[in-house]
Parts: sequence; C-alpha cells; structure tokens
Amino acid sequence: MLRTYFSLQMHLTLFVILTCASAPVQGFSSGLVMASCGDLTPQHSGIAASSSPPPFIIYTDRTEYSEGDEIIVTLQANSTQFQGFLMQAREVGGSQPVGSFSLMGNDSRLLECNGQSDSAVSQVSGESKQTVQNKWTAPQSGQLKDIEFRVTFVQNYPNFWVGVKSPVVVYNSTSTTSPATPGPFVNEAISSVGCGKSKVCFSIPDNCDPAGGSSDCYFMSATATQAGSIQFELYGSSQGYISVGFSDDQLMGQDDIYICRKDSAGEILVEHAYSTGRSTPQVLPLGDVSDIKTSFVDGVISCTFVSKNAISTQRSAAGLVYHIMFAYGLTNNGKIMRHAASARFVSPQKIDISAPQVITTTGQPQIIKAHGALMLIAWMTTGSLGMLIARFLKEATKGRKCLGKHLWFLAHVFLMVLTVAMTIIAFILSFSHVKGWSGGSHPVLGCLVMILAFFQPLAALFRCGPEHHWRFIFNTMHTLTAVAIKGLAVAAIFTGLYLVEHSEGRWLQKVMGGFVAWEALLFAMQDLQMRWRQKSDDEEVFQTYHTEVILFLVFFLGNLAFLVALLVGIGMT
Repeated sequence: MLRTYFSLQMHLTLFVILTCASAPVQGFSSGLVMASCGDLTPQHSGIAASSSPPPFIIYTDRTEYSEGDEIIVTLQANSTQFQGFLMQAREVGGSQPVGSFSLMGNDSRLLECNGQSDSAVSQVSGESKQTVQNKWTAPQSGQLKDIEFRVTFVQNYPNFWVGVKSPVVVYNSTSTTSPATPGPFVNEAISSVGCGKSKVCFSIPDNCDPAGGSSDCYFMSATATQAGSIQFELYGSSQGYISVGFSDDQLMGQDDIYICRKDSAGEILVEHAYSTGRSTPQVLPLGDVSDIKTSFVDGVISCTFVSKNAISTQRSAAGLVYHIMFAYGLTNNGKIMRHAASARFVSPQKIDISAPQVITTTGQPQIIKAHGALMLIAWMTTGSLGMLIARFLKEATKGRKCLGKHLWFLAHVFLMVLTVAMTIIAFILSFSHVKGWSGGSHPVLGCLVMILAFFQPLAALFRCGPEHHWRFIFNTMHTLTAVAIKGLAVAAIFTGLYLVEHSEGRWLQKVMGGFVAWEALLFAMQDLQMRWRQKSDDEEVFQTYHTEVILFLVFFLGNLAFLVALLVGIGMT
C-alpha cells in the first residue's frame, strides 16, 4: 500500500514538472499566430529579433494602386530559406492592417487580425521555403493612402526579422496601373553600335551584329544609366524564348533571369524569374521594369526593356559583377521548356555590367583548356606510366643501368618530375586566369594534388638507403601518397570536365570513366602477373618478362587513345 502511494506521488510529481517545463514553450509552425497581429513579433520567449539585414526580399508587381486593385506580393529568400512568416498590408506609418489577402498556393493560410478577416497571411507548416506568393486586394472605398507590406520572417526559432518593409505602393485614385505591355518594335533597333564604349555586349558568335538581321546571331547588351537602371537588349533566333541570366558561377542555380518568351497567343512577353537549379525557373513579379518593346520577325525574337530591379543571387554582397548566361529554347502553350546544352552560353569570367566592354568566348578560355590538357597528360599518361614502371617493371630492367642508376629508376624519376612540372604549370595557368576561387570542389582537389605532388619528390630526396632498416617506412609512405595523389587527380579531372562540358550526355565524363576502368584493369593484370611469377618455380619463366612488357605497351596505347579522345573533346567545348 505504501509502495503504491509513493509510486503515485512520484508519477504526479513528474507530471507537474513536465507540465511546468513545457508551459512557456509555444509552437507556431502551423502559422496560427493571431497573438502576433499587433506588433508582428513571434512569441519566441526570451529571444530578440535579429538586427542584421534580412536575407529576404519583398516584391510587388505594382508601384501604384487604386480602389479594388489586386497586387501580387512575393516573398523571396536569397542566401537562406525561411520557415515561417507573417504578412500584413499597412498604411505607411500605420499600425492597422488594410485590405484583404487571397491565397496563390498551398504553403500559406489566411488569418483574421484586429477583427478583419483575411487581413494577414502566414505559413501552413514549418518547412523551409524559397518563394511564397499571395494576392492582396485593396478596399473598394474609404480613405486610402500609400501602403507598404510588412513581413516578419522566421529563419528558425532563434533567428527572425520583424516587420521587414516592402517598397511603398503609392495610392492613386486615377491609377489604372497594369503589368507593362510591349510596344511596337523592329529588329533593326538592336545593334552592336556602342559595344565596349557605352554598353556591355555578349554575343555568339563573337562580335556578331544583330542589326544585319542574321538568324545565326545571339546577342545581349546592358547599358547602365545615371538613374541607376539598366537597359537590356536581347536578340536571337528561337521559336519559344530567349533569356539572359546573372550568376555567381558558371553553373545553373541561384540565378537572376529575364526571359523574352512567346505566350500561347504568339505574343512576346518579358518575365522576371529566379533559377534554383536545372528545373523550370520560378517566375517573379516583373517589378520595376519599363519601356518594354518586343518583336517576333522571321523566327527571331527581339526585346528591349529598362530595369531598376536589384539583381538577386545567393551571395550576400550586392553588386553588378556576375557571370552572364544567355539561353534559348522552346515553349509549350506559353510555358518555357528546358533548353539544350548547346543553347546555353556563359561568359568565361565575371563581368561588371556597369562597365562597358565586349565579352568574348574565345581567347582567355584557351588558358583553361591548356590547364585541362596539361592535367590530363600529367595524370593519365606520364604519371600513370611512371607509377606502373616503379611497381611492375623493376625486374624486367634488372642489371641495366645508365649513369650509374637503374634504368627503371631513371625512367620513373623522369616521368614523375615531368608530371609534377606539368601540374605546377597547369596550376599557375588556372589561378592566373580565374584570379579567384570558384568552381566548387574542383579547385580544392586541384590544390591538394598540387601540394602532395610538390612534396612527393622532395621527400624522396631525403630517403634513407635501400638497405636501411627504416627504409620500409619511406616505401610505404611514398606508395600511399602516390595512390592518394592519383585518386585526387582523377576526382579533380572529373569535376573539371563537369565544369567545361555542358552536353546532355556528358560525353567527356563517360570517356574519363572508361579510362579509369581501363587503367584499373591493366594495373590488376600486371599485379596478377607479378604475383603469379613470384609463385612460379619455373626458372625459365622467371627469367623472361615478355608479358610485362606487352602489358606495358598495351597500357600505353590504350591510355594514349583515351587521352586523344579527351583532348579533342576539350578542344571542342
């Protein structure tokens, strides 16, 4: 009986402790945050709002409104996604919500604030979000004033930003503002006049002039104005769309894009979009874009427009220096389709679009091709041959010397020194061209190869003699380092081929995969032959090395074939 009493008392105490401990913890991942309607502050006990600049942007598709107008509001994440949000429209300087919202997706819910239904929007769940869009409708009557959208963003429980403001939307009782519509336009309005002097130009082929009406010319230009806007010109042959993008690297993803596309009626429209990867870009409100002019003549799309929108990518620092991408493709009932790899062109280096210049796709990129060619020759041919000779052909050249050294040793040293020299030259070429750090894991792998390849021969200079009792330590470390360098070099080549090749089939990477399989097969055959010879009791067999020499020649010829195929492929990229 007493035991039962103490057991009940213990369970009751535990229940009270858990209840008290959990009482102050409030979860609002469902978005039911009516308690925050007034000050827009999340009920995150003991945590203050962040004072740093918010990594989020609020877009509106109009800059003016009148009674009953609808405005699409977009919440866009830049460098980090958000889990929750609370949005209201308020008069500038006001504290009460105005107007009403309607949903444009399944990631938001409507809230009633201050007794007004649908006067706020919040999230449905705590899942991470990149973009959220909803529609706001102005009141049909009343004393309307200029408004702004105020949004609280929650990145996670301890990190949130309260009352982030959108650009002001001006009340105009006579406003009939609607999305900008294209005006009349002709192809001849776009030309290469001013390229390098007053505007940035990027074209394929280099220096082609769209004024001639050529269907083989793909062209874009950007002209910075004193008012802080950028005037864009796009021209290219396409039955669907042409587009220009701005990226922090040469790969798709986290890119700010403008698209000139045919809609289902055959009209050319200008769209603003954001790419999160290789999928269809997310369409954004057009924002502060004006003076749109478009045409579709003889299969060629032309468009010009002026944008005051800030370019938005994943990087935290704002600016006008980006890789420029140009792409074109087809549309299906007005929806853009994925473009072919051959229909995408990227500037070799980052461009300051406020500094007039002509971007070319030839010239400097040849340095990168030379870098790739040297690395392929070094680690597919000379390095592989040097390693194979040291591992399997010592006995085949036994007794043969030159300059007092074993012939196999001289061949090994010559090939490996040549490999290291080519690696150093390739390393210098790459970094002298890029003048920075880009390309993901490729430069990291390249630096590791460079460091290990540089110190490998230096360590060999200080090795102890062949008969020294510690010699096995050097032999083991020398072998393991060589294997590590080889593995890192192969990985660096794969990632490098990914950067320079944009074909759908990734042909160069498949050839490289074939080379790795070929090299592994021949090394395995040499190893089996060596082990079989070591176990053989046949003295005559033991003294002949025809098989090793034949395998070496086959290995060399196969590597040469793969090397030539890859060098030709790099030359064609």
